[in-house]
Amino acid sequence: MQTGSTPRDRIGVSAGGLGAQARGASGGLLPEIWMQDGAKRVEQALGRLLCAKDDGKTELMAAMRYATLHGGKRTRALLCLAAGALAGTPAHMLDDVCAAIEMMHACTLVHDDLPAMDDDVLRRGLPTVHVKFGEATAILVGDALQAHAFLTLASLDAPGDNRIALVRQLAQAVSAEGAAGGQAIDLSLVGKHAGLDRILAMHGMKTGALVRASVRMGALYSIAEDAAHAALYAALDRYTACFGLALQVADDILDATADTATLGKTPGKDAGAQKPTCASIMGLQAARQFALYLLHDAGEAIAPLGPRAEGLAQMLQRANLYLSAPYA
Repeated sequence: MQTGSTPRDRIGVSAGGLGAQARGASGGLLPEIWMQDGAKRVEQALGRLLCAKDDGKTELMAAMRYATLHGGKRTRALLCLAAGALAGTPAHMLDDVCAAIEMMHACTLVHDDLPAMDDDVLRRGLPTVHVKFGEATAILVGDALQAHAFLTLASLDAPGDNRIALVRQLAQAVSAEGAAGGQAIDLSLVGKHAGLDRILAMHGMKTGALVRASVRMGALYSIAEDAAHAALYAALDRYTACFGLALQVADDILDATADTATLGKTPGKDAGAQKPTCASIMGLQAARQFALYLLHDAGEAIAPLGPRAEGLAQMLQRANLYLSAPYA
């Protein structure tokens, strides 16, 4: 590392980002403002991109909107915005990128809830898509949301190389090496003993791959992944590896400890399905300490990036609060 250089010099970011309205008098980001604004922006983008064209013949678009527009923490979209701020990209330029990420996330949830997968009847406190609209429609909803996510990225007002990089990143996240492969491993482990390493590898694919893509896509909109920015992407990859795994461990803990009102879905599903998890293998307290360590390590990863990574750091703070919920 060169002496005398600033984090911005080292990673090549420019001014811009989340905007003055999300900053306090001291210039620091106000998490409650930019996160609320970011969630609102992605809701509006999803509503615009998933137009309610109902000809009375099918419920497909209505079901797609139901799957995407009924709440959620929007963690992946906010991670994209935070990485965009690091890269100096104005938030409004990432609206459709965030919407594409949330469409893909909704696709994975709809398919994950199906009877052939996790067979859940609640999602975000509401009936799952296959319960409300039928199993066949739910399958089509997932398929269509995936297609619309890629159509959204392909239609961005951005240079062709940028669009290709974003499409490739999202495709990798849900491929056999990402969420689809992770789900296959998850299903294969039902009722079986599995070592912790196997569980961690599965989580890195099923949950972590889309978290990694969300952060990378926020940066890739403005900053190419090349030799000049290798240190930046290495830091972001370490951050997302730790953050994504910590989120999944927190979900494992909540599944074992929280009620339906807290979860918004059926609690105890992992134990009922005889699925090995970090919580069941390590124990609840050790799993919680492990997740807190992961969040600390994620913070260490982005510390060299300086104040431009403030949004990413605040996402870690929010995750810490989320992790503490069962123990409050």
